Amino acid sequence: MKYDVIDTEPRQITIELDNDSCYEAPSRVTATVRSREKLKPGTGAELRVTESVTNVFTVDGLCPDAEYEITIMDEEGDSCTGSFRTSKESALLDVRRFGAAGDGSRRDTAAIQAAIQACPAEGTVYLGRGTYLCGPLFLKSGVSIWLDEGAVIMGTADRADYPVLPGVIMSTDEKDEINIGSWEGNPLDCYASLITGLGVENVSIYGRGRLDGNAQNGDWWVNPKVRRGAWRPRTVFLNGCREVRLVGLEVCNTPCWTIHPYYCENVALIGLKIRNPDDSPNTDGIDPESCVGLDVIGTDISVGDDCIAIKSGKYYMAREHYRATSGVRVRNCRLNHGHGSVTIGSECAGGVRDVLVSRCIFDSTDRGLRVKTRRGRGSRSVLEDIVFDNVRMTNVRMPFTVNMFYFCDPDGHSEYVQTREPQPVDDMTPEIKNVTARNVTCEGVDVSLLAVYGLPEKKVGEVVLENIEADYLPPEKRVPGVPMMMDGMEPMSGRGIYVRNVEKLTLVNVNIRGSVDAEPDIG
Repeated sequence: MKYDVIDTEPRQITIELDNDSCYEAPSRVTATVRSREKLKPGTGAELRVTESVTNVFTVDGLCPDAEYEITIMDEEGDSCTGSFRTSKESALLDVRRFGAAGDGSRRDTAAIQAAIQACPAEGTVYLGRGTYLCGPLFLKSGVSIWLDEGAVIMGTADRADYPVLPGVIMSTDEKDEINIGSWEGNPLDCYASLITGLGVENVSIYGRGRLDGNAQNGDWWVNPKVRRGAWRPRTVFLNGCREVRLVGLEVCNTPCWTIHPYYCENVALIGLKIRNPDDSPNTDGIDPESCVGLDVIGTDISVGDDCIAIKSGKYYMAREHYRATSGVRVRNCRLNHGHGSVTIGSECAGGVRDVLVSRCIFDSTDRGLRVKTRRGRGSRSVLEDIVFDNVRMTNVRMPFTVNMFYFCDPDGHSEYVQTREPQPVDDMTPEIKNVTARNVTCEGVDVSLLAVYGLPEKKVGEVVLENIEADYLPPEKRVPGVPMMMDGMEPMSGRGIYVRNVEKLTLVNVNIRGSVDAEPDIG
């Protein structure tokens, strides 16, 4: 047995087991952690025992800047031993000392914000058990927030409590454009999020507590595409941040996208549980946009839209604030009940490259891998090196879809976007270079296994399926569906491989059982 300590905080660590299993551990494991030194009374436990049935789990109740020995053993008696040291902590500030009530009725925004502002570098703001009703809280560089078990930061239901983040302001010398707010790929005014980080560095939010957007008790989900005051907030919005970690928390009931890292570097989202109602509008789980370096590890997502949607803005942002999203790692996650498990686009004008999704379970989503773009995203919208490896899909209706005619935006149904006739290749033409899926099992396929529609003037470069096992639902349980959101696409049922406008399609050891197709439909 092997393991890695993938996150170290002052009072907890997170372990990832090193095996080939997807999300779930091969058998239950027990982690025993013992302090190697005498701890001061009340600062942390000298012995902690944690059991887990998943590959990623947290051991908490530890003391800052202390050395521990850890032994991990599975049910068969296989074990391994190692050591680690928790992170340093300069101070621990309890928000109740600053006047927070935590009773779920009095607003605690000012008290918690005061604690954050007062906290010294490498310090921790502590929230104990209770419900802290808040408007947006703004993060501070070098300060961690610890939500202990039973602690809930709950957003107020009154949009008047939410400041507006301007989409664009000009620098004083009028030479630079400063982008603060964002909405669906454009620099537009939006309400501040329950947790908002603007240009902060070295921040952790961790613990067994919950961030609750409380959207169901406000009007955020009413007429969601209508701008009222400003565009809807997220639950967590990080703009221009570096070295930020969210670990172990539950995040739920978001007004819009749940966690939105935007123009960030080195963000880690580890061991989270993200929950939004199935019918809640645009409540994606995680939306990295124009980010470099993102780890999503050991996270369980069930939402009302895409579970993870990787983006890089619309054309204006690619032209004026260009940054491709790159270096995304999604590992040991469980993605449930969304429109897409992992989506690339559709706001991807800056391009997306170097994405690896591995050791994950996709369960009951509409689509597994979902790539969506369209004319108008621009020549910088290059999607490349997208790899899925060792993924288990169950009841995913359409495991792989690649669509270059996605009909989003006001002009989405226009002749320019939707025509199947070749158009000039120009500054508005996007490109998909290569997509690979290998070592994937798909049980309960419904509509199609692979559906790809490239542009006639800019075909998809290469699609590779290798070591794929696909079993279909029986005919009486299938429900016809449209694999790609584009005009003129007829519903399908039980189809195998449907491909249009691809330069190279590579199929290696692809076994399809129960489809209606004898041969791939390639055009």
